[in-house]
Amino acid sequence: MSLRKRIAVVGGGASGLTAIKCCLDEDLDPVCFERSDQLGGLWLFRPGGKQDGEGTVMRSTVIDTSKEMMCWSDFPVPDDHPNFMHNTYVLKYFHMYAETFGLLKYIKFRHAIIKVKPARDFQTSGQWEVQYKDLEKDQEYTEIFDAVFCCTGHHTTKNQPKFPGQEKFQGKIVHSHDYSDERGYEGKRVVVVGVGNSGNDVASELGKVADKVFFSTRRGMWVMSLADKDGLPWDIVQTRRLTNWLKSWLPFSWRCTMVENDINKRFNHELFGLKPKHRIFSQHLTVNDTLPVRILCGKVVMKTNIAGFTKTGVKFDDGTVEDDIDLVILATGYNYGFPYVDESVIKIEKNVINLYEYVWPLTITHPTIAFIGCIQPDGSLFPCAELQCRWATRMFKGLCKLPSKDAMLADMQRKHDVMAKRYVQTQRHTIEVDWILYMDELARHVGCKPNLVKLFLTDPVLAWAVLTGPCVPYQYRLMGPKPWEGAREAILSTMDRVKKPLQTRIPAGCSKRSGFGRFFSMMVLLVAISAVMVKLYYPDRLSSLANMLSR
Repeated sequence: MSLRKRIAVVGGGASGLTAIKCCLDEDLDPVCFERSDQLGGLWLFRPGGKQDGEGTVMRSTVIDTSKEMMCWSDFPVPDDHPNFMHNTYVLKYFHMYAETFGLLKYIKFRHAIIKVKPARDFQTSGQWEVQYKDLEKDQEYTEIFDAVFCCTGHHTTKNQPKFPGQEKFQGKIVHSHDYSDERGYEGKRVVVVGVGNSGNDVASELGKVADKVFFSTRRGMWVMSLADKDGLPWDIVQTRRLTNWLKSWLPFSWRCTMVENDINKRFNHELFGLKPKHRIFSQHLTVNDTLPVRILCGKVVMKTNIAGFTKTGVKFDDGTVEDDIDLVILATGYNYGFPYVDESVIKIEKNVINLYEYVWPLTITHPTIAFIGCIQPDGSLFPCAELQCRWATRMFKGLCKLPSKDAMLADMQRKHDVMAKRYVQTQRHTIEVDWILYMDELARHVGCKPNLVKLFLTDPVLAWAVLTGPCVPYQYRLMGPKPWEGAREAILSTMDRVKKPLQTRIPAGCSKRSGFGRFFSMMVLLVAISAVMVKLYYPDRLSSLANMLSR
């Protein structure tokens, strides 16, 4: 009989897959329950429709974080894959990951979780009673597990607001959750409500085939492009340690102004009817490249918030009315929840999730249940979920401990206060995190945060790449538990993999910029920054150094 702890993993999507692997890395025995007949979760496109409780992408969905920033920390995406991958490529990557690390044999497909609750002897054992159903055999079972991973995400339960007169409307009203592609919408007059990433994608796609799309928003939005400086992926350019550190010294309003001015060069948000009252870093990141073109072509028309419905049309709160509307699509987000988990463990109201570090409930005495992926980072979720799982598996083994309950409550309150001060007050902005800061915070718990001082002393070339280059997930496999021997090479070759799928034709006479020139210019910049910091914060030491050198 195996003495390894048995871990239940609920969900076979991105978070569930990395939970299985992290269990195996720590010599735990995972059992994954996946209600569908395939892995993939949200990224498994279901052309035949989807059930409530199952999130899925649209047929055309392309991930809005680049392959180098969204990959798992010890498994780079193949270099010939596009930087922003279509959902079919993302799913292919999941399958490669599962096959490489032998994860499939731990997944029970067509098995749905009914209930997860503390076992009768939980106070002493910390174990869980898991009730599930084999959907093929139509039989229910109950088993005891030592710990549980909840990996079902937060894109499952639809949020569907009601508007005055909605019951009289003779057209069709659907949620974006039920939208698959543009087929069947040709020549229709459509209203899309909600300007998050889903709303942007739906409005932009329908703008190709519909007669007209009216895009309704209460507040407006800032829209970023997938492509940044030199056409490189936005997160490759912006998600860097040194850049983030330098920006952190600037007032919030200055940082917002810099980015707003930059994206307004692409298209003027005020002119296009998109500019909101809030600042760009007070909303969740919205990335879309085709919406401005659809507006320029007159196929998408920006409108204010819906005031109500008529029998055949929609009234907006600026007094305008659009008649002969065939369809309204509510891209109004989701209500977060884990209905299969006992309410004594977690209860969510108004999308506020009371979890320490967005992982651990404080309602129980043993940290043997972890909620994975309950965050909205300004970057890719996959590496965040992986670090959450690495931390959780070490917690399950007793290799880590949580702080005191008072310390955890204080940390949760601090994060809540910061979020309330920074973000627009909506149900959407309750689980926002800054990618590098949150990754580093998790890494400190795991013990794998890169030590830059140590790296500069032992491997300055690598240290420079970690400090000034893209903050790729491989950085969290350089040191600490379960390091990956390929991490150094993966970090140093990041830009090679970024460029590979772009270089299908090399124009004649093109020259490559010297790598030494780049290195020299960056070293000069670092020395200048160091000098300024020493001058500002250690003037006495600088004077002593000058006196010593003058002797």
